[in-house]
Parts: sequence; C-alpha cells; structure tokens
Amino acid sequence: MTQTRKMAMIAILSASSFLLMFFAFPLLTDFFKLDFSILPILLGLLILDSKGALTILLLRSLLKLLLNNQGIETLVGLPMNMLAVAAFILIFSFIWKREQTLPRFILASLLATLALTLIMILLNYLYAVPLYATFAGFQISESGGWVTYLLALVAPFNLLQGLIWSFAFWPVQALLKPILKKYEK
Repeated sequence: MTQTRKMAMIAILSASSFLLMFFAFPLLTDFFKLDFSILPILLGLLILDSKGALTILLLRSLLKLLLNNQGIETLVGLPMNMLAVAAFILIFSFIWKREQTLPRFILASLLATLALTLIMILLNYLYAVPLYATFAGFQISESGGWVTYLLALVAPFNLLQGLIWSFAFWPVQALLKPILKKYEK
C-alpha cells in the first residue's frame, strides 16, 4: 500500500470513528454511554497494523476534542477512553491479527475486554472520580461508595462494552474481509 493510500485510509477511518461517537447511547446508567467508534479503528488494525489503528484512535480523539468537546466530560473521559481502547486494540493486534481464526478472536475478545475493564477500574479510582469530585461536584458516596461504584457500575459497563464491541466487530470484519483483502498491508 502506498503512503498516500495509507494516509487516506487513516483519514477516512478516523472521520468515520469520530462520526460514530455521535451515536452513543446509555448502557446501565445515563452516565455510561456506549458507542461503536472502535469499529473503524479495528478495521484499521485489520487493513493496516497496530500503528495505523493507534493513529486512527489519536486522530478520532483529536477531532472529538476540537469539534465536539463537552467540557469536563470530554477532558476527563477522553484520555481514559484512549488508554482503554489502545489496550483493547493492542491485545487484538497481538492475539488475533497474526492468526485470524475464531478461537483466537474469542481469546482476543475476552482478554481485551478484561484489560479494558481493569484499566477503567484503575483509571476511575485514581483519576476520574477525584477529578469529577473536584470540578463537577461528583460525590462517590452518592453512588454507594468506591466498591459499589467500581464493581457494580464501572466493571459491568466495561465488561458489557468490550463484549458488545467484539460481537459487533466479528460480522463487520467477516462481511468486509473480501473487500478489505485488496487494501491489506
């Protein structure tokens, strides 16, 4: 693939990922929203490589920051989302990209979902809740305390999110695979 084609592919997938961020819907609570902006990033992994997928993630996030910034929610949530999605992508890259079989896809899905969940629990504990408490008046006691918030809200949401992303990506990549073959690295 030529450098120009690769850059065009990254731009198209980044814009697609950014647009999919507009179609977020609540899952479990109004505060936790699921979107499918990861699908173009995973397609970028399939077509390009992990570096290309991470570039798509970065550009999507910059577009969000510049064009659809929602204040404290974006400033706190976006860096967390970037780290968690990057871990998800890298696990898919190491486990499934090299040998694209169903068992490896399932393994990658489970491990990526677990990593996503653990990272978000840790980031919520160390980063998000303290910042939301300082700048948005969020009190963890209103959510039942740390353990309840992390294990009854953050963990289930991210477990569901990772599994939904995986189950959504499987048919997308299966349907597009014949078309994408000519663009693969």
